[in-house]
Amino acid sequence: MRFLNTPSFDLTYEDVFLAPSRSEIASRMDVDLSAIDGTGTTIPLVVANMTAISGRRMAETIARRGGLAVIPQDIPLEIVSQVISWVKSRHTFFDTPVTLAPTDTVADALDLINKRSHGALIVVEGGKPVGIVTEADCERVDRFTQLHLIMATDLITLQSDVAPREAFDFLNTHRRRLAPVVDAQGNLVGILTKVGALRATLYTPALDSDGKLRIATAVGINGDVAKKAKALIDAGADVLVVDTAHGHQAKMIEALKAIRALNPQIPIVAGNVVTAEGTRDLIEAGADIIKVGVGPGAMCTTRMQTGVGRPQFSAVLECAAEAAKFGKHVWADGGVRHPRDVALALAAGASQVMIGSWFAGTLESPSDLNRDSNGRLYKESFGMASARAVAARTANEGAFDRARKALFEEGISSSRMYINPQRPGVEDLIDEIISGVRSSCTYAGADSIPDFFKKALVGIQSSSGYAEGKPLNQSWK
Repeated sequence: MRFLNTPSFDLTYEDVFLAPSRSEIASRMDVDLSAIDGTGTTIPLVVANMTAISGRRMAETIARRGGLAVIPQDIPLEIVSQVISWVKSRHTFFDTPVTLAPTDTVADALDLINKRSHGALIVVEGGKPVGIVTEADCERVDRFTQLHLIMATDLITLQSDVAPREAFDFLNTHRRRLAPVVDAQGNLVGILTKVGALRATLYTPALDSDGKLRIATAVGINGDVAKKAKALIDAGADVLVVDTAHGHQAKMIEALKAIRALNPQIPIVAGNVVTAEGTRDLIEAGADIIKVGVGPGAMCTTRMQTGVGRPQFSAVLECAAEAAKFGKHVWADGGVRHPRDVALALAAGASQVMIGSWFAGTLESPSDLNRDSNGRLYKESFGMASARAVAARTANEGAFDRARKALFEEGISSSRMYINPQRPGVEDLIDEIISGVRSSCTYAGADSIPDFFKKALVGIQSSSGYAEGKPLNQSWK
């Protein structure tokens, strides 16, 4: 990329803008957003390894659309292995249905129905779908009512060999929003919505060499790092993220060398850093990809607590330039609040953009769904250095050690991330982000991520310039 005007200070995403250039790209769909860093993604989005955000439903959903989720390091290895196995067993086209039996109750349904953004639950008997229950079916009904008394039984089903366009036309003709998917014997294998059928024509899943969905896992720098890393690799992780808040330290370098000695055949990500020197040291220690960002995340209080960090656009720009000298790549981690920020991170040289809090307020995140006093739905999110996260991470330690560590928390322990009724699922946000990024590429005349980095023209703006670009939802008079 090149600057319209030379910066004299470090820049955040709000400080910069993309200027349009001559373009020969006829359509945003001509833009290829496939990975350039060996991770196998087809869109440059990574779900942050945060307990309130990245779980098996999130991992399945984003991989089906071409991205990657990182399972947090705080989860026990045996559970992570189960999550990897579960995600690998998911269908690459159909969504995984939420199911209950006819004798289960409305209370059971209400506990599960919002685990998926399509808002439907399949009632199954003997492995075969016999009805569908939606949230509307559960309204003004006693919580102990059995589902067979309220479920819709006029089912239409899709066959498991159906093509996306065929599935859309079938659902459209029958005026259905969704339908169960069954195999030749009539057994339930998935669920598909009309929007899901459309998305299958717009996105390519992130698949491993066996045609299964990709998933990443995180490991810390304490304890027997090599043993933990080997267990995660053996469990089937496609990418390993070595993660700590301050990545430019001796323990990280030792951890990377120990993992590199295993001769892993998957990409190794390490971070976080914000300088060329930190990038270089981690690459020389064995990292393939460097995670960049200290303090820009919505749940992070590091900069206010310690004064440590760096404006994210400049951090990504410098670290990406250094990584490129070694033929390596960086991930931009944190500070993303709009699709424009994703595009700007890619323009600065990132191969992927890691998103946390923005995805926390979706139905696929692991947190429980809550309702505030005004009836608005939300999920709780928290930082991974907060008291809440530290308490979970140190649960097996003695009371004295846990109490000492609790004194030095950083990060927000509880924040409400509201569900957008118009965009309740992570796929809705992916649509919004990728649409914006593709358009950014066409404005720059670029047909791929490397081409975008080469051609992007970036300018520096005042806070008034940033405010000018915001849409108005009401008259200014």
